[in-house]
Formats: sequence, C-alpha cells, structure tokens
Amino acid sequence: MALVPLKKRRRAPSPPAGPPGPGRFPDVVLCLVEKRMGASRRAFLTQLAWAKGFRVDRAYSAAVTHVVSEQNSGAEVAQWLEQQREECGDGGDPALLDISWFTESMGAGRPVEIESRHRLRVAELAPHGRQMAPYACQRRTPLLHSNQPLTEALETLAEEAGFSGSEGRSLAFTRAASVLKALPGRLGALEELGSLAGIGEHSRRVIQDVLEDGVCAEVERVKLSERYRTMKLFTKIFGVGVRTASRWYQEGLRTLLDLQERNTKLTRQQQAGLRHYGDLNTPVERSEAESTSRAVQEAVKRFLPGASVTLAGGFRRGKPRGHDVDLLLTHPEEGREVGLLSRVVSWLDSQGLILYQHSQENSYGLREGPEPLGGRDVMDRFESTSSVSSGASPAVRGRWS
Repeated sequence: MALVPLKKRRRAPSPPAGPPGPGRFPDVVLCLVEKRMGASRRAFLTQLAWAKGFRVDRAYSAAVTHVVSEQNSGAEVAQWLEQQREECGDGGDPALLDISWFTESMGAGRPVEIESRHRLRVAELAPHGRQMAPYACQRRTPLLHSNQPLTEALETLAEEAGFSGSEGRSLAFTRAASVLKALPGRLGALEELGSLAGIGEHSRRVIQDVLEDGVCAEVERVKLSERYRTMKLFTKIFGVGVRTASRWYQEGLRTLLDLQERNTKLTRQQQAGLRHYGDLNTPVERSEAESTSRAVQEAVKRFLPGASVTLAGGFRRGKPRGHDVDLLLTHPEEGREVGLLSRVVSWLDSQGLILYQHSQENSYGLREGPEPLGGRDVMDRFESTSSVSSGASPAVRGRWS
C-alpha cells in the first residue's frame, strides 16, 4: 500500500511589527483584540484589512481609533483597554466595536458609519459617579431604595400597558423602573440621568413630571380610569389572568359582586380565589411564612426523615412580606423524594389545613428528549402543588416543589 506523505500544517501568518503605512483612511487606526478571536484569525483579518487599505496596529497605542473584538462583552474589552493603557501609558478614547462593524467595513471597502448596534455595551456612570451595569441581572436592586415615587409611577404605567396587551410598552416602563431602583441615591433632577441606557423618552417625561410636581397627570388618569381599576381588581383573583379579566370587563362586569350575582362561569381555582379573596390579597408576613414552613417540615418528617424544606421565593431573597409562600422539598439522596409531596399534601388535607390544592406530577419520566422550544420551565417539570391553606395565616397560597 502506498504511503501518502502527510501535508505540513501551514503556520498562521504573523503580522509584521508595524503597519504598512497610513493606508487609504489615515483617520482610522484599528486594533484587533486577540482574546477569543485567536492569533490565526487575527492575523488573517489584519492582512484582509491591509489589503482593503486600512491601517491596523499590532499593539494598542494612543493612535488607535477603533478597537474591534469578537465574542467578548463590553466589560471584558473595557478591562482589556485599561490594561493596555497601564502598560503603554497612553490615554486614547477609541470606539469599542463588535466584529460586525469590521465585517461590514470590509464588504464596503471603507469604514462604515458606526451605529449603536456596532458598539459594545459597557457599564455607564450613574448619578453620584457610580457605574451602572447594562443588564438588570448584573445590577443590585435593594428592597428599599431612594426613588420610590418615581418607580411607583413607572410601574403603574407598566401595569396598565400589560392590561392593554402592549408588552413592549410594559417592558419599557419596567426596565426604566429597575434602573432607578439601582441608583445609589435619590434622583434630584432629570439631567443627572445623562444618557443612561434603559430609560426612554416617555419614561423621562414621567420622571420629569414627578420631580417637578410630585405627581404625573398621566399616571393619575390611569389610576382613576374604570378599566384600570377593574382589571387590577379581577387580576388579583387567584387563577385569573389578563385575558380573562379583560373578557369580564368587556361583558360589563365591574365588581366581585357582579361575578357572583351573574353566575359567571369560574374554574375551581377561580372559585377558591374569589371565596378567599380578602385573605389571599392580605400580605403574608415573614413570621407567618416561617410558621407555614415549620408546619410543612413537621409533615415531611412523618413520611421521609432526612428530607428538608427550604423557604424560597421572595422570602429567601430577604423580603419582609409577600403574596405567597414558596417552599422547596428536597432529599440528599436522589429519587427518595419521589411521591413525597402527594403524601404530605394528603396528610395536611386530612388535618383540615388545605382549603384548595392543585397538584402536578413529575414529568421528567413521561417523555424522552429535550423539552420542545417554548416548553415549560425546567422547575415546572418537578412534582408541584399550588394550594390555599389555613393555619398560621387565615389563607396562604403556597407553591411547593
């Protein structure tokens, strides 16, 4: 059998020490970040840019006007830039760009105009000189903050938009409120926000009104509108969502008494919600949540010693009160917890402590393969129950998984 000689692997070309001259665009000097891009690809892109007439510097310097990165976050590139400045002592202020700008520029044969989609998002300075992370999951949001009147106004508009089916508007107001909650201090003037991301023009008008007058006329009109008040009333019923509440409003229903007098068709869950409306809409204090947790723990011990009950949800995050009690039942040995929840719920029901309950079995073993796109959340695959119980609180809605 003939032996075929192995082909020698071609080494990635390394850019020479310096650029080949000013190029066709002397006002544009590129620097490609090697991190995650790799040396080979960086060398290839550098030669491509040179062929198109761009100047690409191998190392960062004060002359660099455009820093191009691939698969790095704005925070990572900003950190890289600070390290380069410390090493070379240069204090330039280049644009931090995604590879998409580079690709489009190569295709056009010239530097294309920088748009917001090209720029890497970096933490911005919030009022009082603090940095504001670009994403809500990166920001610390305290339970108590200094801009309560402002966030309440925005959240009212977010709620009204949700009732109207405008998810985009609802999200915009909610996002603006979350930014204000993360501010390190009280906002004194709209100008302090500067160009802080996440707060649109509509939200800024609302903030301006509240700062100047103490209230926003638009928000006050929403609060007084019959539809908003009715939708808020109906959606507080356990088991009632926006669609059902909107349909009831269109049918002319306005009060809880209307639902009873007109014999409105209700699900078993909604019947329990209407029957215990007052109790379910009374905030649950932490002491009541802890008492409920202890009661469930005692029931769990009867059937599976060694299992634990963990207070989850808002109370785990430190909230002093909430609208329900979330409990998580676990066991250190995988599989031992199977069937535990149903036995606990049955025993609590036999003691007269359960006023309503709806259980869902563990669905992990019912199907093979991954959950289809748009399927249930991972936690919803576990055995769970949603119940209204009597005990420490007159009626506490709890979700146990």
